[in-house]
Amino acid sequence: MSKSPTTVEVSILDKDYLVACPPDQQDALRRAARHLDGKMRQIRTTGKVLGTERIAVMAALNITHELLEDSSMSGAADELLRSMDAKLDNALGQPATTAEDASDPGKRN
Repeated sequence: MSKSPTTVEVSILDKDYLVACPPDQQDALRRAARHLDGKMRQIRTTGKVLGTERIAVMAALNITHELLEDSSMSGAADELLRSMDAKLDNALGQPATTAEDASDPGKRN
């Protein structure tokens, strides 16, 4: 089976686009197009932003903001888990573990 890109048609805000995409990424491309279409429709419905290009830019900003928030939340959760791990180690009388120790099961006993 060839991994060379094929053309996929997606519809965003009632306009069709042909996009080159590897066969194994076509479902992800379609999901991304549906997500973008939904965001752009939400923005258009408010009536506050006029013009497809402006709607696309606002949708891109909103999606990017969500992505950065998710990434930031993931980092905060990771920091919280590391802190809790250190507190548990301290409560159990074990030396605090580092990221390298956590990845080496032989170091943590």
